[in-house]
Amino acid sequence: MILIKKNIKCGKIRIKLYLKSIIIFLLFFLNFSFASELEGRYTDMKVLDKISSKNTLVKLKNGEEIRFKDLLIKSIKCKNSEFDDNPEITAYIQVKDLTNKDKDDVFVFNGWMFSSSPSIKPFDHPVYDVWLIGCY
Repeated sequence: MILIKKNIKCGKIRIKLYLKSIIIFLLFFLNFSFASELEGRYTDMKVLDKISSKNTLVKLKNGEEIRFKDLLIKSIKCKNSEFDDNPEITAYIQVKDLTNKDKDDVFVFNGWMFSSSPSIKPFDHPVYDVWLIGCY
């Protein structure tokens, strides 16, 4: 009789352990898939040529560089906000000025860009303005 009670107790502990491990796995999996939905593979940017007053939409694949006139633009990562009521798009952008021959000053812009607040860390260039438009 004592042996049966121990086996039942051991079985209950195993079931609880299995349930806990399944719950932890599902929480991790769901959290990972939700985070991957927020991160995009492509970044849309609008570039204004201040001399000609022309806007150009530039589509970047994250991790690749694109040459736009005298600029070399690279989007490392972009992400959409978790909240639908106040959408925010952020992207890590690197911009090089190809006309600048000074090797000490590599990037004109290197950092996070925010779609709703471009003045937090502004892109400062005498000829071009760059704005973050989208992430998908």
